Amino acid sequence: MLSDIRSVHFVGICGTAMASAAAAMRDRGFTVTGSDTNVYPPMSTFLAQRKVEVNSGYAEQNLAHKPDLVVIGNALSRGNPEVEAVLDRKLRYCSLPELLKEFFIRGKRSLVVSGTHGKTTTTSLITVNCNFDCHRMFSGIDSERIGYKD
Repeated sequence: MLSDIRSVHFVGICGTAMASAAAAMRDRGFTVTGSDTNVYPPMSTFLAQRKVEVNSGYAEQNLAHKPDLVVIGNALSRGNPEVEAVLDRKLRYCSLPELLKEFFIRGKRSLVVSGTHGKTTTTSLITVNCNFDCHRMFSGIDSERIGYKD
């Protein structure tokens, strides 16, 4: 089922978690595109450096390339032109948590940090101070690494 997915489109790509997942999918060899209404640094820089094409604004034509999977951000709902196009065209879609489960977590042991404040700091401390042999994914963006300055 998932083996036939080659291209993924993220609707609401400029959220930190969505952009991080999009970059991780690109790193795994998928063709990745996305769209959002608020496209600006540091997220636009982060995605551009990873060669992820981002459309500014939501529109049915953003799905003209017929992606194999569409990830719909949790801030979006019925009435959004891309959400409606996905449903009308019966395109395969999922949420970000579903994508993470299927492509990154299934069959592995995971450690999840959640809460309102301090998630990125806590995750950074865990990965730096614990001797884990692991792959890690978290949604904090290091502004130095992407060359972004206020």
